[in-house]
Amino acid sequence: MLVELGALGLVVAAGAFGLAKLRRARLYRDQGSKVANIKRLPPLKLRLERHGTPGFDKALVKIPDFLPAGVFARLRADILGLEAQERAHMPIMRRGATAAYETLIAKVPRVVAYYHSPDLMRFIGRVVRDPVEPTPINDQNSLSILHYDQPLDHIGWHFDHNFYRGRHFTALLTIVNEGNGDGGLSHAVLTARLNGEPVAIPTEPNSLVLFEGARVRHKVTPLQAGERRVVLSMTCCTDPRARLWQGIARRIKDTAYYGVRALWT
Repeated sequence: MLVELGALGLVVAAGAFGLAKLRRARLYRDQGSKVANIKRLPPLKLRLERHGTPGFDKALVKIPDFLPAGVFARLRADILGLEAQERAHMPIMRRGATAAYETLIAKVPRVVAYYHSPDLMRFIGRVVRDPVEPTPINDQNSLSILHYDQPLDHIGWHFDHNFYRGRHFTALLTIVNEGNGDGGLSHAVLTARLNGEPVAIPTEPNSLVLFEGARVRHKVTPLQAGERRVVLSMTCCTDPRARLWQGIARRIKDTAYYGVRALWT
């Protein structure tokens, strides 16, 4: 009897997993069509050529005043008008809220248009000296909004592990950073280990930090009461194809941000 119940449980679990995965596949087909329509819109003029080609010898670069003021103001308004987000708390490792790629596609298409801007991808490719493109639509971290808005929100030391065949990069555009720290910024400070030493990187609004996450270990220190930090996180790579084991590893990692549903993305 116990064996039969166990077998039945396995069948039910397998069926539920298959149904969930099928629903996700339908969702991604629908979102793929929406992204294709977004990419057909007139491209945004970001005027990033004014930054020249910043050096990338340490696999990390910060660029202040990244976007033209008008573009940044519109992007900021769209992001701050978005309420949908998911909170996650992993002791020691991470505490904060995230709005995933699928949410942004449905709610703020202009933010998605910015991520897919040819100007942005050309600029990143110029800096890293390798052509890049956005990471796939089923990777919820391809484009996301990170909210640090409660005391002790943080993320511990980690690498952004590469789950693709090509080189993988993370670009963080600060939307809001306000609090009681130096210069009126929050205490949620991006800190990277460069040449073996931890280096604090102030991230003023409209500053972009671009880095190769598999090579740069980094963290964000805890937020204090009454502070807020909101960041638009974007990833891109030189080859978006993934091997089977890479896809499985990415899904397991994403449960820290989006719960168990990440397992069948």
